[in-house]
Amino acid sequence: MSPALIAALPFLGALLPGLLIRSGRNVAAISCGTMTFLALIGACLHIPAILGGAVITADYAWLPRIGLNASFRIDGLSLLFAILILGIGLLIITYARYYLSKDDPVGQFYTYLMLFQGAMVGIVLSDNILLLLIFWELTSLSSFLLIGYWKHLPEGRQGARMALTVTGMGGLAMIAGMLILGNIAGSYKISDILQAKEAIQASPMYLPALILILIGAFTKSAQFPFHVWLPHAMAAPTPVSAYLHSATMVKAGLFLMARLWPVLAGTPEWFYLVATTGLITMLIGAVIALFKDDLKALLAFSTVSHLGLITMLLGLGTEAGAIAAVFHIINHATFKAALFMSAGIIDHETGTRSIARLGGLRRLMPITFLIGTIAALSMAGIPPLNGFLSKEMMLYEAAHTDWAGYHNLFFIVASIAAIFSVAYSFRFIWHSFFGEERDDYPHHPHDPGPGLWFSPALLVVLVVLIGLMPMTMAGWLVRISADAVTGLATEPDIYLWHGVNAALIASIIAIIVGAILVSLHRLLQAGWDSTPRPEAKTMFDAVIRRAARWAQAANDALHDGRLARGATMMSITVVMAGVFGWATGAVGLATREMLPIEPVAAIGFLLLIAATGCMVTFHRNRLLALVLIGIIGLIVSGAFVYLSAPDLALTQISVEVVTVMLMLLALNFLPKRTWVETGGLRRGADALIATAVGLGFGGLAYAVMRRDFAFDTISGYHLENSYKQGGGDNVVNVTLVDFRGYDTFGEITVLGIAALVIFAMTETLMTGRSSRRLLNWRHDKRDAGDRHPLMLVVATRLILPISLTVGLFIFLRGHNEPGGGFVAGLIVAISLLMQYMASGFAWAQEKQRVPFHAMIGAGVVVAAATGMGAWLWGVPFLTSNYTYVKLPLLEEFELATAMAFDLGVFLCVLGAVMLALNSLSRIARRAGETVNREPMDVDPSRNSHQQGEAN
Repeated sequence: MSPALIAALPFLGALLPGLLIRSGRNVAAISCGTMTFLALIGACLHIPAILGGAVITADYAWLPRIGLNASFRIDGLSLLFAILILGIGLLIITYARYYLSKDDPVGQFYTYLMLFQGAMVGIVLSDNILLLLIFWELTSLSSFLLIGYWKHLPEGRQGARMALTVTGMGGLAMIAGMLILGNIAGSYKISDILQAKEAIQASPMYLPALILILIGAFTKSAQFPFHVWLPHAMAAPTPVSAYLHSATMVKAGLFLMARLWPVLAGTPEWFYLVATTGLITMLIGAVIALFKDDLKALLAFSTVSHLGLITMLLGLGTEAGAIAAVFHIINHATFKAALFMSAGIIDHETGTRSIARLGGLRRLMPITFLIGTIAALSMAGIPPLNGFLSKEMMLYEAAHTDWAGYHNLFFIVASIAAIFSVAYSFRFIWHSFFGEERDDYPHHPHDPGPGLWFSPALLVVLVVLIGLMPMTMAGWLVRISADAVTGLATEPDIYLWHGVNAALIASIIAIIVGAILVSLHRLLQAGWDSTPRPEAKTMFDAVIRRAARWAQAANDALHDGRLARGATMMSITVVMAGVFGWATGAVGLATREMLPIEPVAAIGFLLLIAATGCMVTFHRNRLLALVLIGIIGLIVSGAFVYLSAPDLALTQISVEVVTVMLMLLALNFLPKRTWVETGGLRRGADALIATAVGLGFGGLAYAVMRRDFAFDTISGYHLENSYKQGGGDNVVNVTLVDFRGYDTFGEITVLGIAALVIFAMTETLMTGRSSRRLLNWRHDKRDAGDRHPLMLVVATRLILPISLTVGLFIFLRGHNEPGGGFVAGLIVAISLLMQYMASGFAWAQEKQRVPFHAMIGAGVVVAAATGMGAWLWGVPFLTSNYTYVKLPLLEEFELATAMAFDLGVFLCVLGAVMLALNSLSRIARRAGETVNREPMDVDPSRNSHQQGEAN
């Protein structure tokens, strides 16, 4: 199975829960589980090839000019993480089906979960750092949705915001670091970067790139001091916590460090930054975990500690350290997922996660006791479980590591962290399951059905088997993963017994001292509670408040909502640029002759100046101002025709007509005149400034047009290749739908979003004070008796089919003659707008059967599908193709894929215009306009009023 398909399957699975939830939560869970299982099988099918040393790749051109391609790879490291993400994800899907209550929107949960899963799979399979960054940010967004899934809980919302803030800021730093790294290597492809170790480490930009990348990795993997977000993410449902802490999210940072280990590791900077941070995090997380009362909080800080352990091992920069890190990633995923699911079972059955309210559960919940105890013993590093093996490897490496000349410092700190690791693991077991049975549980505890305990039980079986048979169960996976991390052929040596050494002695001491700490926990807890210490959440909230105040102050100073300030800043900048150019002589001498001024052009120019002057003078009369705007637009359209730009002329006049018509309809709800906002002195000053700026702009335009460019312009390329590569003679249209199709795609998307925002904002006019004002407006308004003139109604009926035909004609000819989807959409919109103007909002709205929201969405989807269709032929996104077709009785004609893209533009433009009109229609209906029985009905209320006056 292609790596691209493996990455795509979870995203396809995210579509199913929302569609199938009406069939029940079982169907939703099965659909997600099926997609996850298929992706897992697809990854496992590559195991034989990876064992043989192969690397599976798939490359699809996307935006090759900027180095962004859909490139995927599966090597040992990718395979390890894909198996963990998909395998544990499958167990989490099963567990969540029985954990979530009937009141929880399960379809929404599974959609979020599959998006999260897809983002994580995308990270580990990416072979392009730009693509990896996209998936990286998607994990932050999808985890935000998962952590805040229980929206009714304030702590859930707070935890989601904190996670998004910390990991998002780290992601921004990582983007900069990745761009620097790609620039040093000369490629954004990870396969190429991994071969450029010498160039990267010799570059003066190595340290900035390293720091920025590590900030992103540390924030995602909750390393000190960025660990504060992870414990607060515990407000999420337990399935989310189990998935996030074991195989996803927090492991993304570890994956990134492991992926870039061959080119970034091995330097003193790497060792001191990574190993030291990991060691500190391991110790701090372990100490805090011992004193947490909430089961999930204890496990959360234990995750912080174990993430620090793995980071420290990667930071050593040695082959043995990399092998130990990879092995502990496997072990931690198995026992930590089992532990969180066990904590979820306890919470689910007893109604509390507070350790102070638990105890005596070993007899009441024997299955949960067995699962939780084995997993916790593995976390403590008790033989013969898998956690013991990787902990011993960690202690052995720490014992042979010098830090700044101190031979034993590293080993001592790691051993202390191991002691606290044993202590909080024993506390989890002893204070939850041992002691006397209580009679004050919120709910009477008992073991749940297999739906809840099957998933953690399976993981605990792996914990035992890996501990007893490490080389058989996990040795092969550790080897291929370590090979990918180090770039070398490694030979893992993993056994239960390596003889008596410093690591074994430290483990024995840790077990003894850890047990003693648990026995003294009540006394230690009192001392911990009475000791003043910084509170991470308080500090975070204070920083956010201060940053928000600074941002608000800067925003208020630079952008106060007044158009004048923004126009002033832009104008000053342009004028200063012009003055600089003229003053320094950078403009140079004119190289082009002036074109002769023809009488028609001069008359049009004078009319344009006169209309603009009248617009400035009479702008308070809104209707007259709108008429003058239309005149100015028509003159500009004529100028485009005169200057041989028919496409621009068509677009200009179409936009002008649509804009004027919509504004005429909008003016129906506004006062006739604009109030005076400034005094005469201020207006005089504004006039002088406007004149100066206008002359400055005009001078710059004049200077540019009178001089040749010292370089080849892109227009020459477009003129030369329009027909060769795009298959069209209309350079403008080919540029819009082919050469610059990505820009056009973004523009129509923004246009559709703007129309939807207008529609949404209209909702605010339907309630509150705005609604009452609309009712008063209609009551006070005086309409003519014939509100829909006969001649206008008849004329628009006749014009409609003609306009639609013209629109179709303009659409079809656009690739070779002036026209295209944008202009055609505006022409059809004008023909429909005229129906509204002739027969009223309500009548026309009653007759329309097309949902304009769907039309906008269809336009964006059609344009995107056209672009993605290029991938089927192995060419970049939005690359068009064309051919010539000969049908019987018809001349040979051209068919281009750009026509489908242009259809998307057409639908989006038409939908956006009509949705804006629809918004005005809803306002009118709210204001009291009645629905006509016939298109030329006279207002019945007006008739009654006139008849009463006659009597």
